[in-house]
Amino acid sequence: MEKGVDKEIRAVYNQDSIRVYQAYCESIAFEAVKLGRFGEHFSMNRMTWIKPSFLWMMYRCGWAQKEGQERVLAIDIKRTGFDSAVRQAVVSTYNKNDSLSMEKWKEMVRSSDVRVQWDPEKDINGNNLPYRSIQIGLRGQAVRDYVNDWIINISDITDYVKELNELRLNKRDISDMLPKEKVYKISD
Repeated sequence: MEKGVDKEIRAVYNQDSIRVYQAYCESIAFEAVKLGRFGEHFSMNRMTWIKPSFLWMMYRCGWAQKEGQERVLAIDIKRTGFDSAVRQAVVSTYNKNDSLSMEKWKEMVRSSDVRVQWDPEKDINGNNLPYRSIQIGLRGQAVRDYVNDWIINISDITDYVKELNELRLNKRDISDMLPKEKVYKISD
């Protein structure tokens, strides 16, 4: 991480839950909304990435235009699950300036079910902002906990995303229409 660049978790949250975003093909998304959890079309055997930043998700899924990411889901999960995941996460990219040896970092990556990436936050046009936002990768027991225990609610927000994108492309100011994200602190 470069000096002077802040890392912050910004999200929509309340006392009990935090909202993360994911984008999927129609079969996964429709099934998830119908069931209130991910179903048989969702793979429990691969890493799944959750993102609390709405604009980073829009950058990633191309405002619901990328193939296989045509449906955007807002997923409210238990803060206890989210906080636990962040606490046990291993950074996904080795940093030679850290006090860990590469061998120790590789061992931690192999044994951890949670990865974290800090990527440049995006503005509405996908340009980098001067701070980094978190993405959390879940696999193994962590993805099972996410699917079977942490999820409180799943909403398909694709229509909202497409409306915002159309306004954005027509040079309208959509800043007041974006989710009201605040800096999020991991509970002790």
